[in-house]
Amino acid sequence: MIVIRSLVFLICAFILTFLMGVVAIPVRLVFKRSALAYARLWCRLLLRMLHVICGIDYRVVGYELLPKEGPFLIASQHQSAFDTLLWMTLLPAPAYVMKEELTKIPLVGPMLLLTGMMPVERSAGAKALRSLLKVTDQAVAAGRQIIIFPEGTRVPWGQKEPLKPGVAAMARHSGLPLFPVATDSGRFWGRAAFLKYPGTISVVVCPAVSGRDRAALLGDIEGAWSKGQERIASGI
Repeated sequence: MIVIRSLVFLICAFILTFLMGVVAIPVRLVFKRSALAYARLWCRLLLRMLHVICGIDYRVVGYELLPKEGPFLIASQHQSAFDTLLWMTLLPAPAYVMKEELTKIPLVGPMLLLTGMMPVERSAGAKALRSLLKVTDQAVAAGRQIIIFPEGTRVPWGQKEPLKPGVAAMARHSGLPLFPVATDSGRFWGRAAFLKYPGTISVVVCPAVSGRDRAALLGDIEGAWSKGQERIASGI
């Protein structure tokens, strides 16, 4: 049954993405101000399909810690494609830090740019860091909530990956509050996994951490994630 449900979800997600990608063409040309709302609708529909077809729900603990408006940083664990959908539905003006290659995807890529996402060429070294800080300034000026995955890639649930220093540079440069987020999304929808297992994904927003030096800030993020995982393991 899980195989059938996962296949049905894959087919439905492809059809939805293709159709909304085609409809996005006039949105890009005529209704540019609606681009973010349109992208958020796509995310909500995918999460709804994930629940109805695959039996995957989610709960967010600590959401009340986040400011009600204005810019701030979220440093989230990244285990699943789910993580890239969730904050589009929860925040008023989300902006994801993402690899630049995603902007080259047909239909989808132009919408990512129009919605104010933050592409960075990660292989560009110091130039990439300057680019990251530039788009950070732009997002702050626009009042966006910035989501970054400091591990730099999807990491299987229960495993660890060294954090990239970009998140510390963003926090120190912008002075924004930074909220670590722990999750167990990979238990139900793994990295590049076809099978989707029914259950409830837990997302834990941890208290904000702040600036000192880079190593200390990265350590604070990892420490907050560990505490979040302990809460998830204990059933919150």
